[in-house]
Amino acid sequence: MTRIGYARVSTADQDLELQIAKLEAEGCAIVRSEKVSGASRDGRIELATVLQFLRPGDELVVTRIDRLGRDTRDVLNLVHECEARGAFVTVLDPHISTRGEMGHVIITVLGMVAQMERRFIKERQREGIERAKARGIYRGGRQRLDRQQIAELHAEGFGPAAIAKAIGCSRMQVYRILRSV
Repeated sequence: MTRIGYARVSTADQDLELQIAKLEAEGCAIVRSEKVSGASRDGRIELATVLQFLRPGDELVVTRIDRLGRDTRDVLNLVHECEARGAFVTVLDPHISTRGEMGHVIITVLGMVAQMERRFIKERQREGIERAKARGIYRGGRQRLDRQQIAELHAEGFGPAAIAKAIGCSRMQVYRILRSV
């Protein structure tokens, strides 16, 4: 049986050290970590790696349930995938494990709380933006892509896939920008 730790924070400026230290103190032989949103499983490469590592009898350990995700369905799917591999999930705070039925119930409830928490965060963010707009101090997010360059490449006959590759972004971003110009 191997204890595999998974640590996650949402943004690059947040620190993973405390989570990693807790997981190592709990005896995790392997600790994988990443700085990516828990809103969905998209882009969570380290989590996918952990899931591939799991063998029967292994244990996936996280410090809190929201480190696994902030969507109840995602959290429950992760637990299901671990169990399909014969592994268990353990949350350190509060201490819960899927080794017993009660652990499943509590993880389901905590997953719902994490999802609700995410909705509250987004709601507060929207309210803050609306207040800032009303006071005339909201400027929006900074533009990360050169819209003019995308329009020029498109005018030169480059397709969205080629533009995305040249600029270093997704095709979807190119499509959105082309629709807006």
